[in-house]
Amino acid sequence: MTLKHTVLYQKHLEAGAKMGEFAGWEMPLYYGSQIAEHNKVRQDAGMFDVSHMNVADIKGKQARDYLRYLIANDVDKLKEAGKALYSCMLNDQGGVIDDLIVYRFDEQNYRIISNAATHDKDLSWLNKQKSNFDIEIIERPNLAMIAIQGPNSISKTQSIFTEEQREATKDLKIFQGAIVNDWLIARTGYTGEDGYEIILPGDAAPEFWQALLKAGVAPCGLVARDSLRLEAGLSLYGSDMDETTTPLESNLEWTVAWQPEDRDFIGRKALETQKHEGVKRNIYGLILDKGKGILRSHQKVTSENLGQGEITSGGFSPTLGFSVALARLPVEAHVGDNFFVTIHGKQVSAKVVKPPFVRKGKKVFEEK
Repeated sequence: MTLKHTVLYQKHLEAGAKMGEFAGWEMPLYYGSQIAEHNKVRQDAGMFDVSHMNVADIKGKQARDYLRYLIANDVDKLKEAGKALYSCMLNDQGGVIDDLIVYRFDEQNYRIISNAATHDKDLSWLNKQKSNFDIEIIERPNLAMIAIQGPNSISKTQSIFTEEQREATKDLKIFQGAIVNDWLIARTGYTGEDGYEIILPGDAAPEFWQALLKAGVAPCGLVARDSLRLEAGLSLYGSDMDETTTPLESNLEWTVAWQPEDRDFIGRKALETQKHEGVKRNIYGLILDKGKGILRSHQKVTSENLGQGEITSGGFSPTLGFSVALARLPVEAHVGDNFFVTIHGKQVSAKVVKPPFVRKGKKVFEEK
């Protein structure tokens, strides 16, 4: 299989990146020490090439109506140009086809950012649902996307912005973006740190990446991105939710806009039935009691009193110095409950905590 490359591929090679396959793309896994890259984002500023993500513009007279039907959250919450909304896109059974971010440009013009691994099925679903709406779906492969994250990310990025970009972004709030010519500069991210996700013309990306390097922003790979999002308690599609699980059992009910009651969206009836009958499982945080061992996806989790569950995402936390995990457990679980995780055939004691595990470089999870 021939792997696809982003416009920043040569920059990754110049920096000595260890490349690997991800969703049909050859992407940087790390440039040296993945722990150092992780810590750089927690303590200073790091950047990620996420140009493999899907970018699609939804345009037309019924763009708003289409999106209000397509996703579980409600784009009517977006009152200003550049505002962003996180949501799940559901099937008729309430299962998660993908999670995504929607940006509003105006009432007839929105942008969706979705996952690289779900590109084909997402586009197929988007097109299937548009038949009753006067809209156009426009993929934007000509655009690149760079995420700059960390406590110093905004100041370092501001230092290389044009005067127009600085002026447009100086008062941005979280989940808000500024549109400057063909650039969308948004205060969003996937690390639990402040920063930007910038969608820009592909031909401008290498020069901008180089300017960020010169400003002291460290290149970081997908391995660090995953450990950062896990510490932040952020879900990963395909691990923490998929088409067999609903937002209600994935700690994502907050992304479902139940009001107004007369808004019909795909999967609503299934979610209402599940909510009425009672959700049986949900996502919780787990840490090992003694701190030793590594929690991994698909490890079985058991409790004599509460039943069984499974780790959906797990790994070593560089910030905390021990392993953490997200696990789908019976809803009767509470913070402080003990479960046993099967690691290499042995039962290891673990404790339920409330994620996130880390925020702004510090431990924040609750435990009893």
